[in-house]
Amino acid sequence: MDPEPQTLHHPDPDELASSVASRLVEVVRAAQAQGRTPGIVLTGGSIADRIHRAVVAAADAADAADVAWGDVDWWYGDERFVAADDTDRNALQSRIAMLDHLPVDPSRVHEMPSADGAFGNDLEVAAAAYGQEVRSHGAGEFDVVMLGVGPDGHVASLFPGFPELDVEDTIAVAVRDSPKPPPRRISLTFPALESTREVWFVVAGADKADAVRRALTPGADVHEVPAGRPRGRQQTLWFLDQAAAGQA
Repeated sequence: MDPEPQTLHHPDPDELASSVASRLVEVVRAAQAQGRTPGIVLTGGSIADRIHRAVVAAADAADAADVAWGDVDWWYGDERFVAADDTDRNALQSRIAMLDHLPVDPSRVHEMPSADGAFGNDLEVAAAAYGQEVRSHGAGEFDVVMLGVGPDGHVASLFPGFPELDVEDTIAVAVRDSPKPPPRRISLTFPALESTREVWFVVAGADKADAVRRALTPGADVHEVPAGRPRGRQQTLWFLDQAAAGQA
């Protein structure tokens, strides 16, 4: 794994989103040129929404005409265990902002189960099922895992002090009593998040600046700041706007 995460500073969230989108197009293009189907793990939140819309704009550019969007596997780092049409769902947000506007293959969009889906309201079974889907349909590693960071330093739905931080033998876990509503969630574990060529942290806003500083401090305790752990096998990038980078 890359021992030295790189920080990439941007003046504002829109520039950050444009930068991430352009790089994502290049990653997809490069993987397909190698004969691989790239696997991209999406995140949620306001900066993710900007990124998703920027990807659509980048996809419309002439220099992205050779990208086969139907040959990309889309995954999720975490999800809120609510009804499929609930606006809290990362999957719904990404569809509205990006996936519905790209010629994706629906069978390659791997949403985490919803509370009204095939597994009913059983959070544990739903989490195990998503882990099995990653195991059965994944390529052994992702190309990019995108992660937001909360003001408390959480990533995906791995929160400071929660037992899920120590799970090493499972791909996806059930998270109960999340300090950030809604309380019931599914999250990829650290080993799953790190089964990737690249980890991209995408962080905007002054309320995240302290968490960014703590996560980038060598020797950070992941039980206190989970964002301090995830690393890509080849590269770890922190995309920061000016406000989020204010203490880094």
